Amino acid sequence: MELSVPVDDGVKLNVRYRPGEDGRPFLLLHGLGSNARMWDEVADRLAAAGHPAYAADMRGHGGSDTPEHGYDNATAVADIVTLCRELGLKEPLIAGHSWGGNLAVRALAQNPGLCAGLGLVDGGWVDFASIPGFAGYAEHAHLRRPDATGTTRDGMRLMLRGLHPTWSDAAIEASLADMVEGPDGLLVQRLPLQRFLPVFHSMCEDPPARWYPGVTVPVLFLNALPPQESWWSTNVRRWVAKAEAAIPHAESRWYLDADHNLHAEDPERLAGDLLDLARTVEDSKSLDEPLPERS
Repeated sequence: MELSVPVDDGVKLNVRYRPGEDGRPFLLLHGLGSNARMWDEVADRLAAAGHPAYAADMRGHGGSDTPEHGYDNATAVADIVTLCRELGLKEPLIAGHSWGGNLAVRALAQNPGLCAGLGLVDGGWVDFASIPGFAGYAEHAHLRRPDATGTTRDGMRLMLRGLHPTWSDAAIEASLADMVEGPDGLLVQRLPLQRFLPVFHSMCEDPPARWYPGVTVPVLFLNALPPQESWWSTNVRRWVAKAEAAIPHAESRWYLDADHNLHAEDPERLAGDLLDLARTVEDSKSLDEPLPERS
């Protein structure tokens, strides 16, 4: 089921909803330039386990509106808070992938009680500005963005299948939803460059570490490491260690030799980890006392 939820100045966000039973609901947030469909296979498993699952398309992404304004972290966080209110979500579990993880951390820190736990999927620690030589990276961010220009839908489908041989057909089609056909029938990015770059720069200027002191709920970091050690894996380990040291109730689980899009590559394991987070939260709630600090 798809819901259209108003958030600001007539802007409506698309939300893919799967009903569960009486489990604590999940709000699922995608990464920059991605879309809610990437969560479908995880959401199916969460709902089957009794947890209603809401996967949101952020503004300019997926089936949501594409206003001229609001492509920055502060607006995205405000949209998340409004979504929770409009959907009637009281202390849900929020799972965010990549940029969505960064947003989830800030949203909770600025709004205590917004959620009961965070599942941060290869995100929630991304801090590009701490990378040596970052200025050059940011200046040429558009060159590092996957580009579909001049490709047919069938051609891109074949390309994605080659890049991600373990992905299901559903995951391939979900990734294709990041693109639309232009007048000539060739694909272009759904989120155009003039909107991608403001979000990217806002993400760079707003590292999640500044928000860690406001995070007191259980946090589960689900981190991907590529097959080969690289500058990226070195930074990931550093960022995760910093997050674990700053957040009182944080745990990390590592996906070795894994793709950044863990929800597409291993939806069964990822859903299982998120269900573990749900059990941890319910156990802490049943005790009706604060979780113990890590020693």
